[in-house]
Amino acid sequence: MTPIELLILAFAGIIAGILAGFLGIGGGTVLVPLLISLGNESIQAVATSSLSIVITASAGSIQNWRMGYLDINNVLSMALPALITAQIGVFLANLFPEYLLLFTFGLLLISNIYLVDLRKKIVARKKIQEEGNQDQEFVEENNETNTNVHKIQEFWHRIITGGTGGLLAGLFGVGGGIIMVPLQIVLLNENIKKAIQTSLGVIVITAISATAGHAYSGNVLWLTGAILGFGGLLGVQFSTRFLPKLPDKVVSLAFRSLLAILSIYIFWKAWQSY
Repeated sequence: MTPIELLILAFAGIIAGILAGFLGIGGGTVLVPLLISLGNESIQAVATSSLSIVITASAGSIQNWRMGYLDINNVLSMALPALITAQIGVFLANLFPEYLLLFTFGLLLISNIYLVDLRKKIVARKKIQEEGNQDQEFVEENNETNTNVHKIQEFWHRIITGGTGGLLAGLFGVGGGIIMVPLQIVLLNENIKKAIQTSLGVIVITAISATAGHAYSGNVLWLTGAILGFGGLLGVQFSTRFLPKLPDKVVSLAFRSLLAILSIYIFWKAWQSY
């Protein structure tokens, strides 16, 4: 590995770490395309990205916990199903041909642009409803039946959110936050900042599970992953400190812009490998 390649990897890790803290993603949306552009196979890029995400997401989650922004119970409720589905994702990643893995990754990025936009509409609608009903009294919260139904729905929504994130972590090396953030907003009614902070905590566990599965298959580039991860560790320290100060509109715009740019690049690589 040349000095120039080392600098590129370290810089990319820092950028991925900044994005991880700002957007609640593991950074794989940047790292996987980068590793592919450096000549690695897609399965190696996915596996190595997972390793770097373990380091980056752990650093960001520890920082969020110290600042009082991390709900451990929320994290665990989604991380446990993600442990299982991450291994399913690893199995599928080894099964898919190169072009299909890249193409489905591109579809994932595109679909999330829609999910984030849907989240914005839902948040705006709820805000209008709250303003219109702020002087009314609601008794259904005291209804035990409704409360039980709500708890059951929330339980399954958390399994769906964590399970989907784990599957995508193993399959694409993205940490899973790219789908967990929109799902938390849509299914669990969380604001975008809380969704990002919770997502980053879940990513720690999903990335460990995905890395273990890929390591067993011999796909992980350990030195490359470590360099990316420790670069990300520096970047995430910056972003987690500034996330609470940013307007939701800025965070949402950054998230969607990133997805749009990377989806174009991934589709182009899929076409080249076909």
